[in-house]
Amino acid sequence: MKNNTDQPQKQEFLFDGINYKILLIGIGVIALGFILMSGGGSNDPNVFNEDVFSFRRIRLAPTTVLIGFGITIYSIFKKSK
Repeated sequence: MKNNTDQPQKQEFLFDGINYKILLIGIGVIALGFILMSGGGSNDPNVFNEDVFSFRRIRLAPTTVLIGFGITIYSIFKKSK
């Protein structure tokens, strides 16, 4: 009996191309959320900057990160055709 080791096996990816594109979009949205969350510091440690409590850092940025995580989870669970 002859083994099938002589034939090169075709390597298959775990996901389709669309899954990887959606995954990259989700990672980009997560990165955008963290960029929105950054800043608000002060050069002088004795001075408090109220920008820490802005709408962008308290509501918008965490919501953007959660949406990005949702997109990446969707890209993992999306069925191939």
